[in-house]
Amino acid sequence: MGLFSFTQELAMDLGTANTIIISDGKIVVDEPSVVALDRHSNKMIAVGERAKLMYEKTNDKIRVIRPLRDGVIADFNACEQMMRGLIKMVHSGNRLFSPPSLRMVIGVPSGSTEVELRAVRDSAEHANGRDVYLIYEPMAAAIGIGLDVEAPEGNMIVDIGGGTTEIAVISLGGIVSNNSIKMAGDDFTADIQEYMSRQHNVRVSERMAERIKIHVGAALSDLDDAPEDYIVHGPNRITALPMEVPVCYQEIAHCLEKSIAKIETAVLSALENTPPELYADIVHNGIYLTGGGALLRGLDKRLTDKINIPFHVAEDPLHCVAKGTGIALKNVDRFSFLIKS
Repeated sequence: MGLFSFTQELAMDLGTANTIIISDGKIVVDEPSVVALDRHSNKMIAVGERAKLMYEKTNDKIRVIRPLRDGVIADFNACEQMMRGLIKMVHSGNRLFSPPSLRMVIGVPSGSTEVELRAVRDSAEHANGRDVYLIYEPMAAAIGIGLDVEAPEGNMIVDIGGGTTEIAVISLGGIVSNNSIKMAGDDFTADIQEYMSRQHNVRVSERMAERIKIHVGAALSDLDDAPEDYIVHGPNRITALPMEVPVCYQEIAHCLEKSIAKIETAVLSALENTPPELYADIVHNGIYLTGGGALLRGLDKRLTDKINIPFHVAEDPLHCVAKGTGIALKNVDRFSFLIKS
């Protein structure tokens, strides 16, 4: 791309928890989907990691917002400001030119309604997007893993993100059966918050619950490679005195039980709607787990035992959707499944 090219190509995985931007085949931005705005002027103060550090620590002058909830845009203005801020990071080295117009491919949940797709597209266009294409996240994840999505064979993807779990069977460049449920990483975090309050009488913030999930989150109460207990500090719910509570992975496996069971049911439901020929391919190929939720210890084993089909955690599950979106961007003319306005 020449120096005076006024169109830049960006691929974006606009996630509930993290937003990843790929330019020229490289991940150039990988930041939390958080934006901090001035309460009075609505100007952006910080975006991404810097805004996340302010989360749950603000005064009455600053609002810190996660613009996406359950995979969809909950706050339109904040989402637009966040996208602008993150896109600016891509251009941070080049101060001579104003940001060029953008050709973008953005990953969206496969259960999105027309209104939700329109909202993503409008936000992208307001953030300088000229040609905006959308791709369903499970399709992007499959491409990111390296599967041949246009082949006449069935592949199943379970993408557990922050706000939604996307389950899709893909064949011949299209989604044959899919199930998108609003049960994912954020719900695991909420389960842990509620459990700590109920079981240990300790109040924990959303960020602390997320740290517990990362350190001792598990889907099975019997792991070969057990993580060490995690020490949680927080105020007693009743007396407000400081507490120190060690948490082990068995407890977390127990408290996430119901939420994981819902994901199992959704996987079974998608398999029920799969034609027999494709079903046979899936049993042979196994099912791929992507997204941050795939990092939950023992999840692949638990699902394999329950459903009797091997589950594989993709390599680098956090970036599969982004990588696939990047590949789709390079082949915009070839892939017929990209949604163009």
